[in-house]
Amino acid sequence: MIRLSVLKWVPPFARGSVKEFRVRWALEEAGLAYEERVLAPEDQDAAADRAVQPFGQVPVLEEDGFAMFESGAIVLRIAEKSDALMPADEKGRARTMQWVFAALTSVQPAVAEVAALDFFYPEEEWAKMRRPGAEEFLQRRLGQLSGRLEGREWLEDRFTAGDLMMVTVLRDLRHRDFVAGFPVLDQYVKRAEARPAFKKALADHMALYAEATKAEAAE
Repeated sequence: MIRLSVLKWVPPFARGSVKEFRVRWALEEAGLAYEERVLAPEDQDAAADRAVQPFGQVPVLEEDGFAMFESGAIVLRIAEKSDALMPADEKGRARTMQWVFAALTSVQPAVAEVAALDFFYPEEEWAKMRRPGAEEFLQRRLGQLSGRLEGREWLEDRFTAGDLMMVTVLRDLRHRDFVAGFPVLDQYVKRAEARPAFKKALADHMALYAEATKAEAAE
């Protein structure tokens, strides 16, 4: 049985963006059953967990005595097992890997910088000075990606792990209207979110925090 490490609690703004969600979605697309290993903060610092994930993060995927971390690497491993996420032909596989890395290295850094400025440093003077430049670069990246998707349903001729990864990156901007400003990208994200595997993965991901939400409301 596949086992996926997940966090017991995260702040409300992070729910739907924790990187274990990418893996849940990939597993659902691939039709692979899994179970959760729910981690409390103290578990992340335990020696046994650090031996597998030295940075104390999620996700970690365990299967048949083998464990690995980093969401992009895990999604690619899952994709290698499923035509639903990666074509069988050599060039199709290469293009899928290309877009996974593009999401993580060409788009995610720009998204992550703006999100960090918005969520963690909104009142810092240095952040206010940096914000216009960070947003300008993000808008440029989004425009480039929008250009690629013009007239296309997906990044290539079918949905792949590259689209899965790219959409999870773009969803980290849902606190603002960045993506909505590019109708092509907005529709691209909505198409992905309409997939049954996405809906199932998100529901399971959010269910993990249902009790935390109730506790917060009771305070």
